[in-house]
Amino acid sequence: MCVNFIPPDYMTLAEYFHVDSPEAEWEAEAYQDYLTPIIRRSARGGRRASLASFGMVPKRHIPTGFRPFATMNARAETIGQKPTFARFWHACQLCLIPMTAFFEPNWETGKAERWRIGLNDDQPFAVAGLWRSWREHDGSESLAFTALTINADDHPLMNRFHKPPAPGEPPDKRSLVIVPPDQYDAWLDCRDPELARTFLTLYAAEQMHAMPTPQVRTRTKSQPPDGPEQGSLF
Repeated sequence: MCVNFIPPDYMTLAEYFHVDSPEAEWEAEAYQDYLTPIIRRSARGGRRASLASFGMVPKRHIPTGFRPFATMNARAETIGQKPTFARFWHACQLCLIPMTAFFEPNWETGKAERWRIGLNDDQPFAVAGLWRSWREHDGSESLAFTALTINADDHPLMNRFHKPPAPGEPPDKRSLVIVPPDQYDAWLDCRDPELARTFLTLYAAEQMHAMPTPQVRTRTKSQPPDGPEQGSLF
């Protein structure tokens, strides 16, 4: 499962995804509960970028007494049944998650090694996502999202990641769903969850690349080119 990725900067959102950037900063890498851009269909029919929290249920919305759980990824096989995702999946609250790369653990050496995964041409890309809104304690509205995953047991690249199964357990390698650019609008416009499933396919391995990339945790941010004022994000 993917729990860490690199979102695009302001200029890349405009150039490659044809959306105006949210007037706020976001971190150079996204982790659980980090605000990062997602792309949705706007009320006027165009594409709209908004900042949303990575994870369908932000930690602050986990009820008291419940053990913390992660919702950064949703399995395509069960997304229509799981309470966390089902209502929003059936409502087709679909989004695109723009990225320049994502990270997965490779265990081929016997221990987890962080690898960076992207496209051969180093171009940005978008991953299939699902979003929802939350009402905050101060009355404001926020957004949260999850990235959809599918089985990758037979994918020449993505089956190299994640910890091997325990003895007796079947393999279940996972992959994010990279949406081809010519399908962006069709994905955003889809209002039939069964039709949406037809978009959930593995990206061609020969068009992807991966390499070991040690983790360096920095808190640099993507800043607006003209330094817009900080205000409501949504």
